[in-house]
Amino acid sequence: MDRQGFTGTAPDADLIESIAHDTIARLPAAFAAHLGAVVLIVEEVADEETLAALGIDHPLDLTGIYSGRPVGEKSSMESGALPDRIHLYRRAILDEWVETGVRLDDLVAHVTIHEIGHHFGLSDDDMHALEEAAG
Repeated sequence: MDRQGFTGTAPDADLIESIAHDTIARLPAAFAAHLGAVVLIVEEVADEETLAALGIDHPLDLTGIYSGRPVGEKSSMESGALPDRIHLYRRAILDEWVETGVRLDDLVAHVTIHEIGHHFGLSDDDMHALEEAAG
């Protein structure tokens, strides 16, 4: 999948979500087993509150974010908490896609795995290794 495969309209949220789900399906079983309760959400851009909390001025500067507590910090005593969420921001992803020329599926996979890495409390090096393992 590349820019030449798209004509007329920009890839929609359903395509971004489909690529993200395909990425998750390729993860090693040890990781996939702990992602069942994580909600994947594709939105156009991050809201003002999220941007302000992160100190980001422009919505196209944020391609994704993990909201929740990393697996190692969870407690069996917690109840009533919102489910962990991975937000992917379509317009920021498309902007980066156009600017960098990276294949869309590779870019969405990279952002998705990066946010999954936050769910597991992984370092950047560990996230890169997970990305390689997911193909």
